[in-house]
Amino acid sequence: MRLRELLIDAWSWLNYKQAMADPTRPGHHAFPELNTSWVPVEEMRRLAAYKFLAAYDSNQAGQLAAVTGEEHHGVERRELGDPSKLIDTTLGYLLGPEQTIVVPGADHAEQDKASAEDRAAADLQDKLRAWADKELLALRIQQAERCAVRCGDGVYTLAWEPSKRRALLRTYDPGFYFPEWDEGEQDSAEYPSRVHFAWELAADPVRGLKARVRRITYELGPIGPATSPGSLDGRAIREQVVGEDGDPVLTVGDTRDTVTGTVTRIYPWAPGKPSSTTCYLTDAEWLLEDLGRAHDVFSLPADKAAYRVRSDGQVLDRLDLMHDFIPVVHIPNSIPDVGEHWGKSTLATVLQLLDELAATDTDSASASATTGTPIVALAGARLPIDRSTGQPLPVRVEAGTVWQLSDSGRMDTLDTSAQLAELRQRINHLLDRLAANTRLTAAGLGSLDPAKLPNGYSLQVALGPLDSLVGALRLARNHKYQLLLRMVQRLHQAGQEWPAGESLPARLVFGAHTPTDRTTVLADVTSGYEAGVFSLETGVRMLQEAGYPIEDVAEEIERIQKRAFDQAARLADATGDNGAVRGYLGLPEADPVQKVPLIQPGQPGTQGQPPTGPHPAQPQPPTQLPPPGSTGAVGAGGPGPR
Repeated sequence: MRLRELLIDAWSWLNYKQAMADPTRPGHHAFPELNTSWVPVEEMRRLAAYKFLAAYDSNQAGQLAAVTGEEHHGVERRELGDPSKLIDTTLGYLLGPEQTIVVPGADHAEQDKASAEDRAAADLQDKLRAWADKELLALRIQQAERCAVRCGDGVYTLAWEPSKRRALLRTYDPGFYFPEWDEGEQDSAEYPSRVHFAWELAADPVRGLKARVRRITYELGPIGPATSPGSLDGRAIREQVVGEDGDPVLTVGDTRDTVTGTVTRIYPWAPGKPSSTTCYLTDAEWLLEDLGRAHDVFSLPADKAAYRVRSDGQVLDRLDLMHDFIPVVHIPNSIPDVGEHWGKSTLATVLQLLDELAATDTDSASASATTGTPIVALAGARLPIDRSTGQPLPVRVEAGTVWQLSDSGRMDTLDTSAQLAELRQRINHLLDRLAANTRLTAAGLGSLDPAKLPNGYSLQVALGPLDSLVGALRLARNHKYQLLLRMVQRLHQAGQEWPAGESLPARLVFGAHTPTDRTTVLADVTSGYEAGVFSLETGVRMLQEAGYPIEDVAEEIERIQKRAFDQAARLADATGDNGAVRGYLGLPEADPVQKVPLIQPGQPGTQGQPPTGPHPAQPQPPTQLPPPGSTGAVGAGGPGPR
C-alpha cells in the first residue's frame, strides 16, 4: 500500500497484507466469494479481516500467504497453534469458570420483611435461570464470545417461538451481520434502525436448487394495519386485512389517532405509555442469477424475493413482531473508538509478531533437521560400488556405519547446534514479547517459572496487566448482556408467558478470572461479618465469587440461619419476640398456648359455690390408707360399706 493510499480504519492493522490493499480488485483476492454482487463494497475490508483471522486460528496462515503470493513456500510454514492458544486463553480469563444471572434484590426475598420488589426480583431471577438452562446459555456464550475474541465482533439474536412458548437464543457469524444506520447517525452508542443477516446458499443439483442468497431483516417502523398471509403470482406474501367497509383493520389493542392517523399500542413493559413503533421481520431468498451489480444486501429487489413461512404458518414478509426493539445484540471484543461500531480482535496488534514466531519455528525445524542428521563430507573414502551399473552407491549416515579412509582421508560434519540454540532463544524472546503485548502476561499464559515468584503478592503484581485486560473486556460487555436479558423479559411478556410490568434490571456475572486465596477470603468474610462491617448476604456472595460451591445465595443464607442458634438467642434477648426468633430459624409459627384461669381465694367456684377444699397454696394432709383387711372406705365420711 503506497503512502498516498494510506487508510486508517478499524482494520488498519492488516494493511501490511497485500490482499488487504485492494480487496475489491478481481483476480488478486484470496477470497473470491467476497466479490459477489450482493456484498457491499464498504464491507469488503471487514469481511476480509474476518477471513484472515479465521485462517490464523486454524493454522492456515501459510496457505493463505501462498495463495496471495506473499510467500512462495508458505505451505511449508510451521504453525504450532499459538494464535488459537491466545484466543482460548483470553476467552477463559474473560468468562471465568462460570456465568451467573443475577437480579438485584433477589437475595432479600427470603427475609421476613422482604418487599414486593424483592420478591418480584427473585421470581424473575428464577425464570431467567430456567430459561438459560433450556436455551443452553453457557454454550451460546462460549460460541459467541470465542468469535468475538477472534474476530472482534459477536452477534446474538432472539426470536419468539410460538410452539415452545419461549424466546430462542441464536448466535451468528459476524460476517453475516450487516447493520444499517440512517445517514449521519453511525456511532457506537447508536442502535441501528435496520439490521440484516445475509449469506449464500450453495446450489444443490440433486434437489434442483440454484445458488441463492438468504437475508433476514429486522426493521423498526411505524405501526400499521393488521396483515395476514396471502399470495401473489404464486409467491407467499402478507396482505392487509380490510373490514366490511373496505377500510384497513387494526390489530387488537391498537388505537388510531383520528387527527394524525398515527397508530399506537401499549406494550406490557411500558404500561400507560403508548408507542407508535414496532419491529418488522422479513426472511426471504433471492436467486443469484436475478441479482446484478446494482443490487447489494441493502437493496435487494422485493419483486424477486421468495419469502419463508414460519412454523405457525405466518409468512415472514414484514411480519409485525409486536415489540418496539430489534432483538439483536452485537458484542464487541473491545471498547469501540469514537464513531466506530466494531471491536478489535485479540490477535490484531500482535499479528505480525505471530508471523515472526511462525517464521522462527520454520527456521528452527530446518536447523533441527541438520542437527539431528548432520551433513557429512568424506575425503579419501572407498565407497561401495553398484555391481550392475558400476556407479558408487549413495552414502547414508546410519548407526554402526564404517567407512574405510585412505591415509589422507578426512571426514567433516556440519554442526548447526549453535544456530538451533539461538533460534530457541529467539522463540522464547518472541513468546515473552507476545505475552507482554497482549497483556496476558507470562504468568497468565503459564510460561512463568513459579520458582521466580517468592510470594503471592509477587504473583498478583505479575498478573496486573491481565487484570486490566479482563476489566476492559468485561466493561465492553456489561451493558450488552443487560440489554440481552431485558429483551428476554420483554419477549416473554409479549408472548403473555410472564406478567406485565416494567422490566427489572438483570446482569450476567462472570466468575473470578485468576486463582483466589479461598482461605483468606473465608477469614475476611468471617471477621467482617462478626464485626458487623458487612451483611451476611455480602459475605455469602464473596464466598460464591471465590469459588465455593454455593449455587444460590438466598438458599445458602436460609440454611445458615436455620443453624444459627447463638444469633437466634441474641435476637430473643433483644426483642423478646418468640415469633421473630422462629422466623429467623426458618421454623413454622407455634400453636397458640391456651391460658387456664386460676381461681383466687374468696372467689366463687366454677358452679357459683365457694370452694370446699383447702386453698391451693395450703399443704394438704396426707391420705390415710385403710389397714389391711379393713372394709371401710377411705374418705371424710368414715367407715362404710365397700
